[in-house]
Amino acid sequence: MSKFLKINTLWLWGGFIYYLIEVLWRGSSHPSMFIVGGLCFLLIGGINNFLPWEMGIARQSVIGGIVVTVVEFIGGLIINKWLGLNVWDYSDLPLNLLGQVSLPFTFAWMALAVVGILLDDYLRWKLYGEKKPWYTLWTRRR
Repeated sequence: MSKFLKINTLWLWGGFIYYLIEVLWRGSSHPSMFIVGGLCFLLIGGINNFLPWEMGIARQSVIGGIVVTVVEFIGGLIINKWLGLNVWDYSDLPLNLLGQVSLPFTFAWMALAVVGILLDDYLRWKLYGEKKPWYTLWTRRR
């Protein structure tokens, strides 16, 4: 399977699942969330492809939460501010930055990142024959 097809398939999985989570959580979503969710899923899933495989799941989740927050901030500037779609606004939440991100949500993204990491690793293993995933909490041991 080509790398292009694999990346697009994983992006579709991530976009669909994130869109579904939003619909279940909030009762609705916006098509832009499919795009943002798919991108976040690719980046979170790529953590152990770009950083040492020995990195534990807790460290990956912290990095994942930060990655999602950065993508959400940039996406918010484009989607909400530049395009004026007003898909989300965190202005009422504490520790927000321009109403696009909020520190409490970063912690939620860390928890959701664990799910994304596990799902990405599982899909890569089952669908694409990559290494079978294994985990430790903080640092992986060989």
